[in-house]
Amino acid sequence: MTSVARCPALLIAAPASGQGKTTVTAALARLHTRQGRRVRVFKCGPDFLDPFWHTMASGAPVHQLDLWMTGEADCRARLHAAAQEADLVLVEGVMGLYDGQPSAADLARRFGLPVLAVIDASAMAGTFGALAHGLQHYQDGLRWAGVLANRVGSERHSGMLQQGLREPGHWLGALWRNPALVLPERHLGLVAATELEDALQRLDAAADALADTPLGRMTPREWQERWSVDFPEPAAAPPAVPATPCLQGRTVAVARDAAFCFVYAANLDCLQALGARLVFFSPLAGQALPDCDAVWLPGGYPELHAARLAANHGLRDSLRAHVAADRPVWAECGGMMALFERLTDGQGVTHALWGLLPGSVTLHKRLAALGPQGLRIGADELRGHTFHYSTCDTPLPARWRTHPPGAAAGVVGEGEAVYLHGSIAASYFHAWFPSAPALVARIFGGRGGLSVLGAQSGALAA
Repeated sequence: MTSVARCPALLIAAPASGQGKTTVTAALARLHTRQGRRVRVFKCGPDFLDPFWHTMASGAPVHQLDLWMTGEADCRARLHAAAQEADLVLVEGVMGLYDGQPSAADLARRFGLPVLAVIDASAMAGTFGALAHGLQHYQDGLRWAGVLANRVGSERHSGMLQQGLREPGHWLGALWRNPALVLPERHLGLVAATELEDALQRLDAAADALADTPLGRMTPREWQERWSVDFPEPAAAPPAVPATPCLQGRTVAVARDAAFCFVYAANLDCLQALGARLVFFSPLAGQALPDCDAVWLPGGYPELHAARLAANHGLRDSLRAHVAADRPVWAECGGMMALFERLTDGQGVTHALWGLLPGSVTLHKRLAALGPQGLRIGADELRGHTFHYSTCDTPLPARWRTHPPGAAAGVVGEGEAVYLHGSIAASYFHAWFPSAPALVARIFGGRGGLSVLGAQSGALAA
């Protein structure tokens, strides 16, 4: 018999990016965590930066929910597990409520999540009600929780906004215009909470502001009565970890610091489920490569720390020795950038980097690529996304290319190149490991990693 976990839940959405939904989600998590409740937060769509804030606010790991990248079965399993242990489940949407395929609205409909709309009301009055009405009714089937006005100028302004709503019961309050409640940003999104000494104080200030709204004053019983959701145990299982722990006895070294911080918590869980022992090291701290069988260099901000990375000759040399021994390296986006010979940063300064890949990387002012991507190798498809402001110039041929969702099998992709150079596999592609655990085991297992698959397969794979 299928088990059902029941728990109050909200999906926090907005008309567009930049409206304040990350702040509101983190403030809700912090407010309820301070009151002794167990809160689990999820992020809709691929995102590395917002989860830093939600993890700090809730004190619990934050995972992604995406009907394509992570898959419906994975989403159901994670929501069901969270609802079994939590007092409150929060899901932050992505971009605007209806943006993307699939969108945050699609996720809300699929799982019956009530939608809370956060609207930046700083330059509107009566139109606030029209926007709220449109968000609720643009598509059928949404369970609506209400609306929260953000960046409101005064009590009079708040009253005008509230009067503009067709359904007064949907008013959940206003947050005042306050620079202290704005989370700092840079070119790839929010600054990670771990980089700011006052991050927790910022969250507490946001939680305090939210506590003074109708939403913040609601009791746990009111949450239960208004927004409880039944999360059934999934009937279909997500992609299975091989029965034999393929990475048993192998150690995977993971770069982790401010330069290499784009790591999905679920990816670490997947490696451990495959049997790997994880060790972490910091290139920015000058650490050499620890004793290991494979290396993962995740994405991050090497362009902000290029001088310090270039000076870490010990790590460069130990990586060279690792590759010379034919041990695998998986390098994603920023991890790949650090492996090239040169990197030109946003100020036009060129740095000599680790030189394990031939070529150079240049950072640009405008976005170079953005969107969901999949990597097919044989029968496996590893799903993920791309998001970067730099481009690379290399003589290396693309051994594989990623593809957008919906691309037919066997068609050569036009997405990100995946380069093979010795035992290094490198790409701008960020992978969601649980989407293809068997392929992940081949990336990090055995000698040569993906280079073995590259030698075995003839034509380029889409």
